[in-house]
Amino acid sequence: MSIHELFPINKWDFNTKSILEDLPAADMNLLTAHKTEQYYAKGEIVFREGALPSGIFYIVDGKVKKYKLDQESREHIIYIANKGEVIGYHALLAEDRYPDSAAALEKSRIAFIPKEDFLEVLERSEILSRRLLKTLSHEFAVLVNSLSLFSQKTVRERLALQLIVLREKYKQNFTSGTPVEINMSRDDLASVVGTVRENVVRVLGEFKEKNIISTQGRKIIVHDVGKLIAIANYK
Repeated sequence: MSIHELFPINKWDFNTKSILEDLPAADMNLLTAHKTEQYYAKGEIVFREGALPSGIFYIVDGKVKKYKLDQESREHIIYIANKGEVIGYHALLAEDRYPDSAAALEKSRIAFIPKEDFLEVLERSEILSRRLLKTLSHEFAVLVNSLSLFSQKTVRERLALQLIVLREKYKQNFTSGTPVEINMSRDDLASVVGTVRENVVRVLGEFKEKNIISTQGRKIIVHDVGKLIAIANYK
């Protein structure tokens, strides 16, 4: 059974994978005419908050965390972008500086598309502009849900919900009934949940006792997503 039949995953997860998918050949050729690719090591910065954007980034392989730093330089992860997603376009559209930072969560291969090419295709392509508008509307709805999540849910509920979302991002060659491994540090997980590391470790221990998950080093293996859905109490 699909996760979509059990849980409204789209309410909690951005999806920019469709933005560039199956664009007309002429648009795609123009968009990628000056594209470059680069490998990023885990933790390496893709772009930094406050910098001026010069293009957009397409994640060919790997994962990227988008985050903000508070006054004490603590990371607050806003979103985990997955393979196939596009990041960095908000600042371009707003003609403003980056509102957040992005760094590779694991070794990643990322393509860079210059802003001149992106904006030219956006101006001429009704398909791309319509998709982008739809995506921005969806992202706003997700952010509203996230604000509600942090104000109304307990740490236990928030962690359960984020494990559900992360489970979808870490699916590789997935078959039904197969456990999914989430490879993320406890510090990053705490930042996603909006709590401290000690709380995450404590609640993960509780989930382990109930056989909902198991761990191997930093890896979290989800065995029972149904129980996580029940704990998340998303309704």
